Amino acid sequence: MMERRVVVGAGVGLHARPAALLVKAAAAQPVVVTIGKDDGAPADARSILSVIGLNARGGDEVVLRAEGPGAERALDEVAAIVAAEHGG
Repeated sequence: MMERRVVVGAGVGLHARPAALLVKAAAAQPVVVTIGKDDGAPADARSILSVIGLNARGGDEVVLRAEGPGAERALDEVAAIVAAEHGG
């Protein structure tokens, strides 16, 4: 299993628009991507409710994981969304 640790770039955290962008990117991947914080269980990054439920705020570190063919590229793409500011 591959893993990426990423700091949430959006000042509002993974809520509303940033969460929707993350879910869309995760759903487009050929492998399942999970997202979590060190103090909690990983969640399916394709689920908007699960992503918002993490309560990940701007500056928090999250852990992305994926396994299988295409996992490295999937993590790169999803990590870029998590790390971006998104203007809000």
